[in-house]
Amino acid sequence: MRRAVEFLVTRLLRSRLGVALAIAVLVLGVIGAARLVSGPADPGTGLSSRPSQPITTVDPEAGDDGVVGSTAPPSPRTRAGALTPEQTADRFTAAWLGGRGDSAEEWHARLRPLSTPELTEKLSGADPAGVPAQRTTGEPSVRPRTEKFVEVLIPLDSGQLRLELVAPDGQWLVDAVDWERT
Repeated sequence: MRRAVEFLVTRLLRSRLGVALAIAVLVLGVIGAARLVSGPADPGTGLSSRPSQPITTVDPEAGDDGVVGSTAPPSPRTRAGALTPEQTADRFTAAWLGGRGDSAEEWHARLRPLSTPELTEKLSGADPAGVPAQRTTGEPSVRPRTEKFVEVLIPLDSGQLRLELVAPDGQWLVDAVDWERT
């Protein structure tokens, strides 16, 4: 026995293998003691179990907290003496559709006062012959989004024209043009 203890102290504990074995025994002893103290494990607990119902972070009785509410959007504001969004959309649509026989410069000159500088720049290379419709077929539908942003849908003979109008200073200008075929 004395030789075994002497071998353990002088040779085994001073080597790397001996230190690693001592640490492993110590760690296993701590884990075993913790399991004995904690009692039997419940297989339903832990990180691997899934909840039986969805996790909710909002009280379902609190009402709708989304961006789209039940309140009506604010009415668009127009500066005194300026065109309303409907008038601006009508005039822009008439200029947009009426450019077939004109040169591109004349067509752009009619659209420019009704457009934002950004849209004017985007339309700079457009040709009036490429307009996919010839006439309107119904009344425009105005969808106010904010006091300074409105979407107008205009039915055409070959699709629908969607205009986005903005009024940063109370004067309505077309900022985006989109067309979809029906």
